[in-house]
Amino acid sequence: MAEPSFDLAAAHRWFGVELNNSTWDALASGSVTAESADAHIHAAHASCHHWMQVGTVANRARGELTVANVYAAAGLAEAALRHARRCLELTQANRAQMADWDVAFACDVLARAHAAAGHDEHARQARERARAAGEAIADPEDRKFFFEWFPAATGTGCLQDSALPVDFA
Repeated sequence: MAEPSFDLAAAHRWFGVELNNSTWDALASGSVTAESADAHIHAAHASCHHWMQVGTVANRARGELTVANVYAAAGLAEAALRHARRCLELTQANRAQMADWDVAFACDVLARAHAAAGHDEHARQARERARAAGEAIADPEDRKFFFEWFPAATGTGCLQDSALPVDFA
């Protein structure tokens, strides 16, 4: 294979960031639908792939977080659970390299994945762990950011603040 005529590491970083950000924009706006899910799933996987080439274990865990969130929002529970568990596993195994908010988001996405699967009790337990981890975020701005995302869980694969799964129809 020929050497690229550009900085490959910089390209991986650029695509990792851009694809991740566009996916989170779609998640935050609630625009991940059955019709748009494939594009967002591919973007999330591509971002994760690029970070696997040049990123840290934190980037990898955050890539898994993005992938799991898209699958949960699309109502694809099995894939959401797989990637949410991988995110949490990476986060827990590498705590020294993670931000405190990584734990909160990892527990949150596990709750969303369980909700997508209809696992009410597991979703409730993961949501409570996410809430507790969110309260433990030291930086007030990071904590605020998490809690702006946390109660916004109202779409497919998400939970209401009451921790009851939403109708996925």
